[in-house]
Amino acid sequence: MIRVRKILTLLLVFSASITVLSLDALAVDKDKAKFAPPDLDSIPTKQTIGDVTVGAIPYDRSSLAETAFGKVDPYEHGVLPIFVSIRNNSKQAVRLDALKVQYRDGNRRVVDATPAAEVPFVEPPKRPTFGGPQIPGITNRKKKNPLQTPEIETRAFSAKMLPPGESAYGFFYFRTLLKSGASLYVSGMREASSGKDLFYFDFPLD
Repeated sequence: MIRVRKILTLLLVFSASITVLSLDALAVDKDKAKFAPPDLDSIPTKQTIGDVTVGAIPYDRSSLAETAFGKVDPYEHGVLPIFVSIRNNSKQAVRLDALKVQYRDGNRRVVDATPAAEVPFVEPPKRPTFGGPQIPGITNRKKKNPLQTPEIETRAFSAKMLPPGESAYGFFYFRTLLKSGASLYVSGMREASSGKDLFYFDFPLD
């Protein structure tokens, strides 16, 4: 009887060890998929006004998109992700709940950001088809939009308040192509204590 108990105890310990190892492996895999944001000081396209700095990077290349969205490249499907980082070096908290970010091309055409929740439903640009007639029924068959990936929302900029000495970052999404001479216009920041509107940022993306 004592021997049976020892065997059962060993089996339980062995089983628990396997479970711990499995959980550790999952944790490692999760860490590998974690997005490592660029450091604001290393971003060449940024602007500082007062004690607040805003920097931005267009993710218009597959090599960049892979670091944030995995196998999905939003730019290939008609959506330009722009990474935005904001650092508050002032002594007062800054409200970001009314933050507005716009893309402006060389001709000053304004494109508002598309909410992250709507990006998975953006219709990709139509591409010409070649060859003979398609098989009947194929053209009406609904396909999953490649932009229906959780990273689109989890990587989106979502901060509503920025305490003194803190930074916030995330993506804004624009239905446009990146063109030479484009700039990013950021407004809507407010002083938390008084509600007073702060300055706006307008700087080139290239």
